[in-house]
Amino acid sequence: MKIAIVGTGYVGLVSGTCFAEVGIEVVCVDIDQKKIDSLHQGIMPIYEPGLEEMVSRNVEKGRLKFSTSLAEAIQDCDVAFIAVGTPPGEDGSADLKYVLAVARGIGESMNSYGVIVTKSTVPVGTSAKVRAEIEKALEKRGAAIEFDVASNPEFLKEGAAIEDFLKPDRIVVGVASQRAEEVMSKLYKPFLLNGHPIIFMDIPSAEMTKYAANSMLATKISFMNDVANLCEIMGADVNMVRRGIGSDPRIGTKFIYPGIGYGGSCFPKDVKALIKTAKEHGYDMQVLRAVEEVNDNQKVVLFDKVSRHFGGELRSLKMAVWGLSFKPKTDDMREAPSLVIIEKLLAAGCIVTAYDPVAMAEARHTLGDSITYAKDEYETLVDADALLVVTEWPDFRSPNFEVAARLMKQKVIFDGRNIYEAGELKKLGFSYHCIGVRTDHREPLA
Repeated sequence: MKIAIVGTGYVGLVSGTCFAEVGIEVVCVDIDQKKIDSLHQGIMPIYEPGLEEMVSRNVEKGRLKFSTSLAEAIQDCDVAFIAVGTPPGEDGSADLKYVLAVARGIGESMNSYGVIVTKSTVPVGTSAKVRAEIEKALEKRGAAIEFDVASNPEFLKEGAAIEDFLKPDRIVVGVASQRAEEVMSKLYKPFLLNGHPIIFMDIPSAEMTKYAANSMLATKISFMNDVANLCEIMGADVNMVRRGIGSDPRIGTKFIYPGIGYGGSCFPKDVKALIKTAKEHGYDMQVLRAVEEVNDNQKVVLFDKVSRHFGGELRSLKMAVWGLSFKPKTDDMREAPSLVIIEKLLAAGCIVTAYDPVAMAEARHTLGDSITYAKDEYETLVDADALLVVTEWPDFRSPNFEVAARLMKQKVIFDGRNIYEAGELKKLGFSYHCIGVRTDHREPLA
């Protein structure tokens, strides 16, 4: 089979590389000449464990190619994936201009039957708009070429995307014809050897499935953070509560870890988009509005703990920040809690020194010279008045606290991810604050 993937961002590049890995001929297309040139040189536009090696291997074998020409890539193509961005507008709605521009380009250049698949996260009804754009372009050419549209939402976790794609727990495909279903079944056959299903459904249901999945996970996170905040007030330990409810198979253990809010390119955008879509159709997503509000509030919880500990007198205090990406194993800082926390610290007059194992370049691009960037986690601690753990990278799970105590001016830790043991730190003389546990009963928390 020959496929084209338009868009070499996170979804497009990972998808194209994984299809090539099982022997499919893939051309990844992007209008950004600089990005394509970099990919030809083996330079990745994103950080994803294992991706660079897999790209290199498949380019060398001739199965994976990169181009700026959609017209060339679409020729005699069996399947064309649209995997360009759908950035949120000011009102939260998904901006479809890039998706529809690709659809027009496909209609202007396709020369044979193919299945045109929306891989981007798009609102319900987008595939119909994609079909209309292609039909319009074909009509303008006077070309009578048959095609099908389909929806194939992605469920990739940043940091584990290759594993997710090669060994999926499910593949969701929305189709409107038997022919399209047969093509998509043939395409995905190599990925179904682990016994997990490919689920065919109508196109609107497939489009909705992506938003519903991300919104459900975001809801679990915000619910647990809400519970954590109440635990602090009531004197309960959210870690014990989490273990208690997570043992119930109806609830499960995933996405119930308390923290400082979700970020990234998916959850915030998709929750907003689903709220907006519902509003456009006269329905109010009350639960999701609350999820969004809780998450916005949770991103300032760690700063509030800092401010309370120091009595609101933060000017000229040096704060060490461990972790900048929104989650481990990625350099993605979109909607990251670190950005909100650092903005608050700087506004209060703090001096911020930060370290992240892979997101330092992205941080410099985002934060500029407003903070100091350390060469490692321990350099951030020199003369620090407090340490804030923002991202739970494995590098930070078992630090040498005795070294940390010698380096820091004040032995204070604010753990936004609950990865340390309070008892151990108190023995070493640290003042320790985490999420959902009242670590100092003398301090009024409500």
